[in-house]
Amino acid sequence: MGRVSDAKERLLDAMMELIWTGSYGRTSVDQICDRAGVKKGSFYYFFESKSALAVAALDHSWAEYAGKLAEFFSSELPPLERILACFRDFRREQEEMKAQHGRVLGCPIHSLGSEVATTDPPLRDRLQGILDEFLGYYVSAIRDGQESGSVVPGDPAMLARMVFAYSEGLLLHARMKNDLAPLDDFEAGALHLLRARSELAA
Repeated sequence: MGRVSDAKERLLDAMMELIWTGSYGRTSVDQICDRAGVKKGSFYYFFESKSALAVAALDHSWAEYAGKLAEFFSSELPPLERILACFRDFRREQEEMKAQHGRVLGCPIHSLGSEVATTDPPLRDRLQGILDEFLGYYVSAIRDGQESGSVVPGDPAMLARMVFAYSEGLLLHARMKNDLAPLDDFEAGALHLLRARSELAA
């Protein structure tokens, strides 16, 4: 077993990896412990269940990713560029994961959410909370873009959901096809949905 001080971190990392690369439902506590290199007793010292570990792993991963989002969605960047920077990071991450695991993995949040939506309410609710927080970044960028005239008029929350659903759909297609090609449409599609007519004419 690793040092006691890093056993919890190992479990968090192992859970996220197994969520992303496999099936949450088919992943056992024994498999998590094997991947983390810790004993089962250590698992139950830190977490009362696999679901509790999954929630903690999501929180841990989201806290790390939020640091990136703060950079992508900096108010110093043009509003549309903030969203495109996020899309470019999606693409880079998918390329890295395919190189590491040999296949396109898509979005772990939606993959997990679709799996547990009707079976694990606490985990489903945490996933929804993360998605709502993520959408908040899009809403802010879209609202700023509308104020500057670079984004089409309309309800910022609705437009954010449209763009987010579009990006997640491309990630799902890429995972299903095991091909990164669908992600080539990320930027052009987002601009088509959001860019003001004056911007398109220019």
